[in-house]
Amino acid sequence: MASPSESTGADTIRILVATDNHVGYEERDPIRKDDSWKTFDEIMNLARTEDVDMILLAGDLFHDNKPSRMSMYHVMRSLRKNCLGMKPCELQFLSDANEVFASAFGHVNYEDPDINISIPVFSIHGNHDDPSGQGNYCSLDLLQVAGLVNYYGRTPKVDEINVKPVLLQKGQTKLALFGISNVRDERMFRNFRDHRVKWFRPNQQSTDWFNLLAVHQNHHAHTPTSYLPENMLPEWLDLVVWGHEHECLIDPRQNPETGFHVMQPGSSVATSLVPGEAVAKHVAVVSVTGKNFTVEKHRLKTVRPFITAEIFLATDKRFKDLDKKKDNRLDLTRGLTEIVEEMIEEANAEWDAMQDDDVDEDERPRPLIRLKVEYTAPEGGQYDIENPQRFSQRFSNKVANTNDVVHFYRKKANKKRDPTADALSEEVAASLAEMDSIKVAKLVEEYLKAQSLKILPQAPFGDAVTQFVDKDDKHAMEQFVMESLSGQVKQMLSLDDSEEDIENAMERIKKKFEQQFATGQLKRGPRLVYKPKPDEWDSDLDGHWEDQPEAIISAPLAEEPSRPAKPQARRRKPNRTGFMDDEDEEMDDVVEEEAPAPKTKGRAKAATSRAKAAPKAPAKKAPARGGRGRKQVQEEEEDEDEDVFMDDDNYDPPAPPPKRTTTRTTTTRPQPARSQTSSRAAASASSAKTRQTRLNFSQKATQQEPLEISDDEISDPFEQVPASRARRR
Repeated sequence: MASPSESTGADTIRILVATDNHVGYEERDPIRKDDSWKTFDEIMNLARTEDVDMILLAGDLFHDNKPSRMSMYHVMRSLRKNCLGMKPCELQFLSDANEVFASAFGHVNYEDPDINISIPVFSIHGNHDDPSGQGNYCSLDLLQVAGLVNYYGRTPKVDEINVKPVLLQKGQTKLALFGISNVRDERMFRNFRDHRVKWFRPNQQSTDWFNLLAVHQNHHAHTPTSYLPENMLPEWLDLVVWGHEHECLIDPRQNPETGFHVMQPGSSVATSLVPGEAVAKHVAVVSVTGKNFTVEKHRLKTVRPFITAEIFLATDKRFKDLDKKKDNRLDLTRGLTEIVEEMIEEANAEWDAMQDDDVDEDERPRPLIRLKVEYTAPEGGQYDIENPQRFSQRFSNKVANTNDVVHFYRKKANKKRDPTADALSEEVAASLAEMDSIKVAKLVEEYLKAQSLKILPQAPFGDAVTQFVDKDDKHAMEQFVMESLSGQVKQMLSLDDSEEDIENAMERIKKKFEQQFATGQLKRGPRLVYKPKPDEWDSDLDGHWEDQPEAIISAPLAEEPSRPAKPQARRRKPNRTGFMDDEDEEMDDVVEEEAPAPKTKGRAKAATSRAKAAPKAPAKKAPARGGRGRKQVQEEEEDEDEDVFMDDDNYDPPAPPPKRTTTRTTTTRPQPARSQTSSRAAASASSAKTRQTRLNFSQKATQQEPLEISDDEISDPFEQVPASRARRR
């Protein structure tokens, strides 16, 4: 680091550094809804008043993966109000914008001729605002396409990370701005351990560049592999801006092993009531001149004051011998109330001290108060505590967190342990400490291990649950089930007809999907199709149309283009006729060349001229002949694998039929005599009004028109064909 006197002049690059703004946090809370965006607006105003050259954000600009319109509005408003202007940006851009930004426009935003950017913003994404869904977009993509933010440090391949710098220059100072957006901590640890992170550096005068890295990962070891150790980063870095950790450690700290400095700005809004969030919130202005830098920290004044404390009733002098008193709830509640009142006064005094002008008491924000009370009583004693929510409601008009002011807990009993089992006990203690931050995906994984899933693969199942819970993807589970079933159907249809190894085949297919998911080959595809939004739909009142279940056109389990061809129909003997079963609700209109009509001899059966019924298509009702009454249309349910055959001793076999063009066919009847045709047409015209549906079997112009089949003909298998009837007359 250099002294402040050296960091002035035309060669100095001034960078405002902030991280974890979490805009949108508690935006539905009636008291705390405006906290996050007000502090973000203060940071942007500070950048303008301090006349910085650029702004660096190290992830989690938004609290939600899909920020609300109100959050997006306030962020865009602050960026436009403070970062746009007539002042020219003095930074010279030396990188290829298509490589470092991968946006729709091949340039940095302050070089856009249609936008006047005076203070450019460079940002990576965090674990709260990471890309997801169709197209793999995030909120930073929207800000970048609007020309307000330069989104860099993307990680399109989580198992193969290429870190390319944004090269900037001002005067004689050259800045190489590296960025690694958030990747799951265990995977990031493996990438660095297995040397799957590739760094790109300037090939000319590499020692003259000031190397600054922005990263968004766990900084401390919650588990052996769920963090990024500092010593895994390259030693040629000069400064690392660490995001994701909310405790403000703004003063740079040098790593004695690697030599670079590490700065942890922390969050700008408290998202949890822990001691680390109670530290005063700051941002910093980093001034880089050559290979040296200085840090000027600024305390944020719009942050809601937060005071936390912890007491032990057994050792606190204010509650001495209270455990031996019978019915001590009233005295205990009175003593805790006095402590909370003191904490509220301390928070208000801290707020007043930060403000430049005198603040009206009505304009002062309500503070956040958290009092942890350990109430394990000595042997023979007892503490009669009050309900924590009822106790917190006593301060509903004085604090912002009206439901969790106090937190009661008991000390865990210490059991005597064997000294030889110290290592095992430490592992158990570490796992217990991790229980508070356990993820839903891990719970699902442990639960599924105890189950016996036969169709759905386990690993993608857990990923779909994570997308549904963490990323608020309402259709993640539905899309996962449809894609899994579709893949299973395709694989099963490609197997042989033998049904003996069906369970083994399903298990093999499921393991194949899990292996593909583990290697990154199996990814969720954008297969959900939405119906057009109705004209009367109001998104402001009814919500987003895409979030409604009725808006989705579900993808079919087996897509039409990939439908396997059914086996060809069996060859039938010349003296038999087969009937298709009712197995599908929809019927395909197919065309088959008509076979030549055979001559009728003797007692020819009606089955010889009967048309084969298409699947699930009931025969049409035709007018009865010879004074018969009309029958109602009925569907015949037959077994799928059973064919019905009828023999006729006096039947002459017809000529073999021509080659079939499709597996689903229709057989037409020979055209009857003209007299019968005219009488049939007249009967059809008289009963046209009673028909509800009509089968349409399209034929070529050269083919004969097929006749409709009546229920009488289908129900009576021994009725003679019309041609025979006409001849007997």
